[in-house]
Amino acid sequence: MTSKKLPEWVPAAGLQLHLTGIHFDAIRLRGVRGEAVLHHLGTLTEGEPGPVVREIAGGRWMYFLIPPGSSKEYDWPPGARCFGPAARDQYVGIPAPDGNTYPLSWRYGAPRQGEFVDVELLYGLVMAQLVPEEVRDGGREQPQQTGLGSGASSGG
Repeated sequence: MTSKKLPEWVPAAGLQLHLTGIHFDAIRLRGVRGEAVLHHLGTLTEGEPGPVVREIAGGRWMYFLIPPGSSKEYDWPPGARCFGPAARDQYVGIPAPDGNTYPLSWRYGAPRQGEFVDVELLYGLVMAQLVPEEVRDGGREQPQQTGLGSGASSGG
């Protein structure tokens, strides 16, 4: 049995739908991309990436739960769906910490009260996964080293 205090929005049993933008925002990534982002996030946070809900069936979505309202601070790329404060209500399924919660589960365990995924770190990883490097660099070409004048001279 765990001694951590769960947030009020984590159900005691089964699943519950929760309106995003109230208790949390969520960034949704599909399948292999979501797994890759989660792998890097887990590595960079020493195995404590924060609350991530995994859909086991269908699209195999990953929902990265971030602080409420924080999703609108970033321009999320295509392939990363933002669930936050919006003109239309958006809901995310939240599983209980244990028991039958199919098709949803916590990837690294249910969160502690006040625990979220680091949105800045998540954004960087999402951009690295979904946006080509040349686009991330603003379309600028990287200077090519020619060997002339940049410390590569052969003496003299």
